[in-house]
Parts: sequence; structure tokens; C-alpha cells
Amino acid sequence: MNKEEKGDMRESVVPSVMTLTAPAPFADEISCQCQAPHEKLTIAQARLGTPVDRPVRVYADGIFDLFHSGHARALMQAKTLFPNSYLLVGVCSDDLTHKFKGFTVMNEAERYEALRHCRYVDEVIRDAPWTLTPEFLEKHKIDFVAHDDIPYSSAGSDDVYKHIKEAGMFVPTQRTEGISTSDIITRIVRDYDVYARRNLQRGYTAKELNVSFINEKKYRFQNQVDKMKEKVKTVEERSKEFVNRVEEKSHDLIQKWEEKSREFIGNFLELFGPDGAWKQMFQERSSRMLQALSPKQSPVSSPTRSRSPSRSPSPTFSWLPIKTSPPSSPKAASASISSLSEGDEDEK
Repeated sequence: MNKEEKGDMRESVVPSVMTLTAPAPFADEISCQCQAPHEKLTIAQARLGTPVDRPVRVYADGIFDLFHSGHARALMQAKTLFPNSYLLVGVCSDDLTHKFKGFTVMNEAERYEALRHCRYVDEVIRDAPWTLTPEFLEKHKIDFVAHDDIPYSSAGSDDVYKHIKEAGMFVPTQRTEGISTSDIITRIVRDYDVYARRNLQRGYTAKELNVSFINEKKYRFQNQVDKMKEKVKTVEERSKEFVNRVEEKSHDLIQKWEEKSREFIGNFLELFGPDGAWKQMFQERSSRMLQALSPKQSPVSSPTRSRSPSRSPSPTFSWLPIKTSPPSSPKAASASISSLSEGDEDEK
């Protein structure tokens, strides 16, 4: 296989992608682009492959108020029913809708524009009929009609699509659960006070919102209360963050203090413990002081001095006090004095 054949094969595998650069046109502004003979097709034939000269023209209609994802999914199913299809979407006017279904939130012009900007829509038909007629189907050369299979009772009929089903032109689509225009309106009505307060806060007047004077003051007071709650909440969050930061720093400080205290205790024990350096230094200094204070002993072999025989030994004096008892009488006192005088004479 050469390079040219590989290139041709790659182009046949990759599908062509159409870039949408403009909204879908309105049917009354263009003529029907299907110029080939419009032969009636069956659903089986359309699913097997359409004629080469034209796509299958599929029609889907509705109110499409508050256009949402459920509408878009239904149109996506209608667009992808067949390999090659052209989707026409009919949108009913305000007059028909208010007459047969009820009041809408969006007017007809807004609903038309919403459909034009859906990627699955090829053409929008304004002021579509409530009940499809053969003339309408022939005018727009419609092959099939796509809608959910639930019988749609309206305008005095049990099912406005009954004749389409009997003609074999009806192709069912699936509804998207959990989303519908009625559900959205129910949410708004249920939370009316919330939305009224929001729009008052955004600058809408009470007259524009059809709100009474008392309710306006109530809503504005509630808005002030909500602002205060938000401020309190913000302060609480900031205080929590501050407390968390303080706790983190306190943990760090405690950890550092524990490390420093362990280091201090270790150094103290190393210096003043049982085997510490301070004890050894104290013992050395005390031994030095004892050596310095103690007298030096005389040598054992030193010669002793001999006393001269002519010299009498020096008298020894007793410095101890002599305790004497007091004399009991005068005679005893005189006797003691005489004995002392005799002793002095003997010594001389």
C-alpha cells in the first residue's frame, strides 16, 4: 500500500466535521431546500440508509419555555434517529400556547431565539400549528415526527399525535427525568422569597418584582441579617485559623522547650552529677587546701638537744584555775591563810 492509498483510507475513516458559525435559519425566511422528488419512506428504510440525493426530514415541535437540557436531549435524539437527517423544529406562538396550555415565562421571540442556537437544530418554524395537518406536512416535506410516546391530550383530543402514529410517521424519543419547565417554575415559586430578596439586592425595584411595601422592608431587613451572619461566619473562620496557628506555634515552642530542657538537664548532670567534672575539681582543690594548711613533720633522725646538768629545769606553771571552797568560819579562813604563807616560805 503506497502513501496515496493510505491517505485516501484515512480520509474515508475520519468523518467530516461541520463547524457551526451561525444560528439555524427560520423556515419563513428560506425556501425548502429539498428539491429532489419527495417519496414517502418507512422507518426501516430510513434506518438502513436514505436516498443519496436527500436527507431524512424529521420534525419536532413544542413550547420550549425556559429552554433546558431536557429539551436539548430530546432534539439530540430526533437529530440522531437516522444516519442522515435534517431536523426542523416547530415552536408554537404565545396565542396558541396561552390558549391551550397556559402562561409562559418567556415570550415567543425569546423562545424562537433559544431554539435557533441549539446545535442540533437545522431549521426553526415559527408559529407552528398545535395539531399537525397534512397540508403542513406536505409544505415542509416532513418524513417523520419525533416526540415522546406519552399521549398528549389537548385541544379536545386524547392524543394530538394519534393520526401521525396511525400514518406510520411517528418516531418516539425518551423524556429526561428530573428536569422540566414545570419543575423549574415549581422551584422558583417554592423559593420565591429567596429570589425576591436576591433581586432586590441586585438593584431591582419592588414595583418591578410586584412586591408590597411591607414585604420589601421585610426582605431588605432579612438581607441585612444575612450580611451580619456572613460577617460573623467570616470572623469565626478567621478566629479558627488564628487559633490553629497559635496551637501550631505553641506545639513548636513546647517541643523546643522540651529539647532545651533535656539539653540543660544533661549538661547539669554532666557537670554536677555523681561522676561530674565539678566534683572532681572540688576534690582536687580541697586536697590542695588540706595540704597547704597541715604543718610539716620534723625528720625522725634529727639530733636531740642534751640538757646541761648544772641548769635546773624550768619550773612548770599550771594555768588551770584552782577551785577553792569558801571558808565555813573565821577560824578556818585564818588557818588557810597561814598554810599558804608557810608554803611560800618553803619554796624560798
